Amino acid sequence: MVVPAGYYLLLAAGLFTIGLVGLMVRRSIIVMFMCVELMLNSVNLTLVAFSRIHGQLDGQVLSFFVMAVAAAEVTVGLALIVNLFRLKASTDADAIDRLRS
Repeated sequence: MVVPAGYYLLLAAGLFTIGLVGLMVRRSIIVMFMCVELMLNSVNLTLVAFSRIHGQLDGQVLSFFVMAVAAAEVTVGLALIVNLFRLKASTDADAIDRLRS
């Protein structure tokens, strides 16, 4: 059974929408960070779906590089979140309005 590529694009659009709404609504930095990662994964799904539609591997290769950059972003982002939590004792985005205290 073959799943049409349009279903993958529809799923990616739904994931991106959930990530965007979560980024706009939530105030916790950790949840906002997870929403950005969800949006990156939906873009990867779109790249792979278009790669499948066109019968080329370019989208899959680009998706691999996006995952590598996202892994580096996760390490830096989590380190910043841990340091901000140690400094302010909160992960609320409204409580962290300045980096200098």
